[in-house]
Amino acid sequence: MTKPGKELLFLALGGSGEIGMNVNLYGTQGKWVMVDCGITFADPAYPGIDLILPDLAFIEERRDDLLAIVLTHGHEDHIGALPYFAADLGVPLYATPFTAGLIQGKLDEEGIASRVELNIVRDLEPFQIGPFGFRYLPLAHSIPEGNALLIDTPYGKIFHTGDWKLDEAPQLGVPSTPAELSAVGDQGILAMVCDSTNVFNEQPSGSEGSVRADLDRVVGEAKGRVLVTTFASNAARLQTLGQVAKDTGRTMCVAGRSLDRILRVARANNYLQDFPETVDFDSAMRLPRDKVMIVATGGQGEARAALARVAEGSHQIKLEAGDTVVFSSKQIPGNEIAIGRIQNSLAAQGVEMITDRQAHVHVSGHPGRPELAEMYKWIRPEILLPVHGEMRHMAEQARFGLKQGVPKAIVQENGELLRLAPNGPVKLGHERVGRLVLDGDVILPADGTTMNERRKVALHGQISVAVAVDGSSRLKGSPEIKIQGIPVEEDRDAFMVDAIAAAAEAVKKGAKSEDALREQVRLAVRRRATHWTGKKPMVDVLLVRV
Repeated sequence: MTKPGKELLFLALGGSGEIGMNVNLYGTQGKWVMVDCGITFADPAYPGIDLILPDLAFIEERRDDLLAIVLTHGHEDHIGALPYFAADLGVPLYATPFTAGLIQGKLDEEGIASRVELNIVRDLEPFQIGPFGFRYLPLAHSIPEGNALLIDTPYGKIFHTGDWKLDEAPQLGVPSTPAELSAVGDQGILAMVCDSTNVFNEQPSGSEGSVRADLDRVVGEAKGRVLVTTFASNAARLQTLGQVAKDTGRTMCVAGRSLDRILRVARANNYLQDFPETVDFDSAMRLPRDKVMIVATGGQGEARAALARVAEGSHQIKLEAGDTVVFSSKQIPGNEIAIGRIQNSLAAQGVEMITDRQAHVHVSGHPGRPELAEMYKWIRPEILLPVHGEMRHMAEQARFGLKQGVPKAIVQENGELLRLAPNGPVKLGHERVGRLVLDGDVILPADGTTMNERRKVALHGQISVAVAVDGSSRLKGSPEIKIQGIPVEEDRDAFMVDAIAAAAEAVKKGAKSEDALREQVRLAVRRRATHWTGKKPMVDVLLVRV
């Protein structure tokens, strides 16, 4: 059992080697704290799955040593796993008010709010959790209350950036100034644990305030209805879009439950107070086409989000030729096909589309190289520890940081246990990590039996064979076969005849046991399927004694 001693340990259970699903552990003097507990969204490698969760077995086995979970901000890849793990882990949560509001809604929906202690950290007050001291330091991001954490330990201070950027004209909140960050660096920082997402970008990510001018122009020039899609959690962009609606004389309509939730929590925490009043779908459809602006979820191609349903015509909001859809978000790698499907559907209807390739309608919430260089200069860490990125992002940030004068850098991935102090950084070993999937209401291993079977069915199809035999295992009647997803099409009847014959012949050969007979039939039918299709389908055999 790994128990931190007189040392400072770091272990990522998610978010290192991938973008999303951030879970980071710090350990010292026998105790652990967790920073963030997020999810990621599924891709075609996980058929039927929407959400992927981190495997927290390492800390679940050590829950008596876990003191708390501290949340940096409210994005799903930082808080989304809490409804599935917080109650079982049984430790208090700490978050600033806006983030806490989002978490509270999740706990309420899951029906576990009474079982989870949620502590709201107001006015950025420092707080102590066992041997760890914490202080929130506001940084600009695309959601209110994006925060770095200054973590004070007996073996040195950690500056854990969370998600951040530099923004001279932030739309929500007041980020820490260069002077304030330099003062943090003056305290002496052992390690900076830093966002790597945009490390390959040679230019700064840009200010949220810079987006307004092009959005004003694009929306102002549009002749029909305008629908703008953005990340629901990008409250800074919602603030900008509210201003754009006022600038262009359009009435605002919001489509998407997650947008409604963000607006509700933001207003409850004194953000978006000047956001324009919105109208419902029916009212929006009755307004003159050039007097309405719809903000909708679904810019990443999510099948059940508002934009997908608008594009396929199953939503109350309708678009037609001459209308405009603005994609005010970055296309996340892996979503190209899903986004392209929606864009093709809109194009077929004569809807004009504007993306960040045609106009300056989006800026990222993560730091480019110039911003990283500035932060290194202010914080001056002894060790740079890149997180929040694929391996190529983290390795590049380590190289870049060393070139910028950071004395040490270390590249790790999920599961690699590091000692940061004393005498660090050094890798101590590898601990269990992995992925879980939320399949309906059940949490399963991402590479367990269920998902592996589903992948095989998706790739190769499935055949069910029912065979009746007497007490001496002699065939009675004719085998019955049902196929799903087997690519025989016009040859279906001929294939069925051949497969039935193969099953019957396999029974007639005899076998020493029922299990051996089932396997004989299974292999015979699969060989025929492979002969006809080149595929190796899953074959299930039901043996019935009559």
